[in-house]
Amino acid sequence: MSYQIKKISKGTIEILVEIPSEKMDEFNNSALSELAKDVEIPGFRKGKAPLNMVKDKIDKNKVLEKAANLAIQKEYAEIMLKENLAPADYPKVEIKKLALGNPFIFKVIVPLIPKVKLGDYKKIKVKRKEIKIDEKEVNNLLKQLQEMRAKETMVQRPAKYGDKIVVDLEMFLDNVLLENGQAKNATFIIGKKSYIPGFSENLVGLVSGAVKNFSLEYPKDHYDKRLAGKVVNFKIKVNGVYQIDLPKLDDEFAATVGNFKKLEDLKNQLRKNLEEEKKIKEEEKIEIELLKKLINISKFDEIPDILIEREVNKMINELKESIEQQGAKFDDYLVSIKRTQDDLKEEFKGRAEERIKTVLAIGELAKKENIKVEESEINQELEKYLEIYKNKPEIIKQLKTESGKYYVKSVILNRKVITWLKEQNEK
Repeated sequence: MSYQIKKISKGTIEILVEIPSEKMDEFNNSALSELAKDVEIPGFRKGKAPLNMVKDKIDKNKVLEKAANLAIQKEYAEIMLKENLAPADYPKVEIKKLALGNPFIFKVIVPLIPKVKLGDYKKIKVKRKEIKIDEKEVNNLLKQLQEMRAKETMVQRPAKYGDKIVVDLEMFLDNVLLENGQAKNATFIIGKKSYIPGFSENLVGLVSGAVKNFSLEYPKDHYDKRLAGKVVNFKIKVNGVYQIDLPKLDDEFAATVGNFKKLEDLKNQLRKNLEEEKKIKEEEKIEIELLKKLINISKFDEIPDILIEREVNKMINELKESIEQQGAKFDDYLVSIKRTQDDLKEEFKGRAEERIKTVLAIGELAKKENIKVEESEINQELEKYLEIYKNKPEIIKQLKTESGKYYVKSVILNRKVITWLKEQNEK
């Protein structure tokens, strides 16, 4: 056998293979033997008749086709092994010449899993940020708890700052009702800073049953590009005004929140919660930075389009599942952000490539440092997943497949490599 390899596109190669006629004779004999197993000859059990009696009963084209398949499978595998190449997808095969008594010539086009040359990953360092809790953060949390326990009372007086007001709302741009610009019983806290400038001021003084029309110019940097810098007309009808009475922040309040004897005990717990939350976020940030630096100091072969496309589709499915779990529809989400699925796919390509590089770098580092995942670890982790998803039979079914086990193995390996990097970072 002889072959030639050439690169034809990003991360994809073409292999032109020629198998001499004498070698093909061996494959023809193997093909004949396999096909003979399905031939019945009187006086013999099925598949047990001598080949010289059977071969005339078998279509020569079928033998040739079978021999070609056997040759492609064997020689393709040998070439990939010899050249230390890992396919990223099934190869596309094109037969160039196939005839009895002649060399067999075929062409294989295959995308490759990119090779990685890691940089000096043992020198990667990420500075750990000191965790500090500002008293203002504690007080903000305390205020949120206070607002959650506020008492609301409907009042028959003009609305003022701090009140809750419930309205039916319509929004118009150039006298046309905006898409999703209509709401029934929308709730606002007068004076809350999250609304556009001037909105709260137009609610002050209104009473239940009042109707008001007013116009506001949206900020030029508003997140909704349809409205940024535009004048929007509002029509509101007041359904109710509610006075909000906040409980006093004292020891009695602390006791209503939990098993706290004093307000200071509650504040100490909030402080601990904030500290723990910040520690978790800092660990996540360190992990992300370590992996980014690992990628940045490493060199990667070109990534085939098939791998990027596959990762992009995975990201789209993850987003879709996340939205549907919140009770929304993916198509409605696309409408709300004014994007098509193809737009998202294009936007996700950069992140998809980074995710692929991360996986490749983690795998290469695991090989270099002999970081392995034992079968017992996979089984233990699998048990945890099966417990978590015990009420979701479709997920359990997937987890029990080979691809499911491979996913669990990948999760464990990623965790081990990240732990190894963090340990190096602390040295």
